[in-house]
Order: sequence, then C-alpha cells, then structure tokens
Amino acid sequence: MYISISDLRFLARPRVWLLVLVLLGLYGCETAGYYFQAASGQLRILSARQPIEELVQDGNASDQLQKQLQLVQEIRAYAAQELKLPVGQAYSSYVQLDDEYPIWNVLAAPEFSLSPKRWCYPIAGCASYRGYFRKSAAIAKANSLRNQGYDVYLGAVPAYSTLGWFNDPVLSSFVNWTPERLAGLLFHELAHRRVYVPGDTRFNESFATAVSEIALPDWLRSQGLSSSAEETKAQALAVRQLMTATRKELQPVYQSNLPDEEKRQEKEEILSRLRRCYWRMAAEWSYPARYQAYIEKTNNATLALAAEYESLVPAFRQLYIDSNGWEDFYNAAERLGELDKEDREQELLRLATEFRQKNNKPKKAIVFDVEACINNNDFYRN
Repeated sequence: MYISISDLRFLARPRVWLLVLVLLGLYGCETAGYYFQAASGQLRILSARQPIEELVQDGNASDQLQKQLQLVQEIRAYAAQELKLPVGQAYSSYVQLDDEYPIWNVLAAPEFSLSPKRWCYPIAGCASYRGYFRKSAAIAKANSLRNQGYDVYLGAVPAYSTLGWFNDPVLSSFVNWTPERLAGLLFHELAHRRVYVPGDTRFNESFATAVSEIALPDWLRSQGLSSSAEETKAQALAVRQLMTATRKELQPVYQSNLPDEEKRQEKEEILSRLRRCYWRMAAEWSYPARYQAYIEKTNNATLALAAEYESLVPAFRQLYIDSNGWEDFYNAAERLGELDKEDREQELLRLATEFRQKNNKPKKAIVFDVEACINNNDFYRN
C-alpha cells in the first residue's frame, strides 16, 4: 500500500469529508451513489500504488515493465525541466489494475442536437461526460440515457487526471504503449495540472492536446527517435475533418422545422454518407479499419465529443507561437481562462483562424475532399 503524505493531508482535511457528507445529503440517490462509486474507485487505485523506484530496483517487475517504468521516469524529468510542467510526484508510482481500464466514460446528446449533455461536479465544474470505475455501472447509465431518447457513446478510458488533487499513478492500462504514445499521454495529463478552467471541457482538452502535440517532436529528437506516426496523424486529421463536415450537414437539419420523422431520415442518410465516405477515404490506407469501430458508432454524442476535445487545438498552437517559451504560453492560457466564456471563445476563434490561415498547406499523406463527399449524395458512387 502506498499513499503519500500529501494525499494523507488532503484526506485528513475536515472540509473534504464535510463536502462529501453535504453532497451525499443534498443530492438524490442516483447522484449520491455516483459520488460514492467515484470516491471508492479512486481510493482503490490510490491504495494499490507501488513506487516506481522500488519496482525498478528490487527486480520483482518483469524486464518489459522495468523498461517502460524507466521510460516514464525520463518522460517525467523532461516534462518538468523542459516543458515547465508541475510534475511533482505525479506518475512516480504504478498500479496493476484488476480490469483492463480504470474508467468508462458515458457521453450523451439529444436526438436532434450536437450539444452534449453536461454533468456538474464539485471543484472540477461541469463536463460533457460521466465517468464510472465499474463498467457495469457505465453500461447501466448508458442504457438509461438511451431509454430517455439520447444518442449515447460509451468508451473506455486508459488514463485520467485528478488535476493535482492526488499523485496520479502510471496504470497497467497504458504503461506498455510505444514511447511516442506514452510521452504524448503523460504530457497531456500533466498539462491539466498546469492550466484547467472548471466547466470548460473544450478549452481544457484542446489546451492539453496542444501541449502534447507541440512537445512531442522535440522530445522525440531528444531521445534520438523519429516519429513513426506521420501517416497515423494525417489519418486522424482526415477523420477529424470528416466529423466536422458531418456536423455542418446535420446542424441545419436539427435547426429546421421539419417533422421529427423527416429529421430522423435526414440524420440517418447523413450518417450513412459519413460511413461510406470513411471507407472510400480509407481504401488506400495500410490499415483501413483503424477507425472502423468509432465510425460505426458515430452519433450526436461522438460528434459532440470530437468537437469538445480537439476543435480549439489550432488556437492554442497559435498562442504558443505568439508566446516566449512554455511559461509565457501557460500564463497566456491562464489569462484566457480568466475571461468570461463568450470573450474567451471569441479570442480562441480568432487565434484558430489565424493559425489555419498561416498553415493552410495540403497534407501529403491524405488527399481527399471530405466536405464534397459528405455534401454530395452521389460522390461516393463515382
């Protein structure tokens, strides 16, 4: 068992337990149960932590695990020294999970809307997901939302951040990832510890994604590695563009005065075109089925998810270009976070537009007109 002094101090604060009691007393049974499973799930992970230094030194871990944990130590050092991220004791311990993943997220959106359902939490603010430490509980919540008429997406989450409230461990769900993917994940999660705006998922996830994307090339060079994922990145961008084009097609349908049955027919036709366009686009890929499961499950919830998590990445990339190093960039992001939401979104839109105008170069790896495909019923028949 490994719980750090800082974690014990947090758990020992009377105000923390008072907050828990207030939450359980004020909220309904379903919400009280949700917070109980969240607290017990988090404590279960904390109590299973093993210090990485001990695992590396005592020889009880397999050679593969020791190698990966040593890599984690190197990534942590780089994040602290070069990226100026508040690493602290985060990812200095390891947990072997009982399950394949620590958390399952449930996302939902109304049948005729691309705005995700939001849940509000103490401290973290409102977010467009509901996380569960037990898959069975996530499935039950997803089914309940479907019965209410929502489009729902249920997805496994290999890693998450407690935003510095606890010293997050390395988990068995991601420890064996490739160096590039592992570094990208840790940079992303550590970025949440540096800048986080309660209640603004799109800001937070786009910021963390931008930090990871900006940092990775220099980290790879520092390790004498070359990126093996250029084609994968280009494919991910193409899928992102396909999802954006689909949202543009669906939005006027949802805002129209058409009868619901006609809206459903239009919606299904557009989503069918999305799937057909994907297969035409992916026909030349070395692994066409890479995004198959995601595309087949696409609905309003997944389309909202794509917008929430990546749509503002260009804005933060431009903000970094305009900044004088990492610390200046973080300070600029914090200033944006202090603006009211409308002003913040206007400034981020301006930055994103500026970035796209200056970096509007065609990608060599993927040449496919996604908008023409989505907009044209006959495109995929040509």
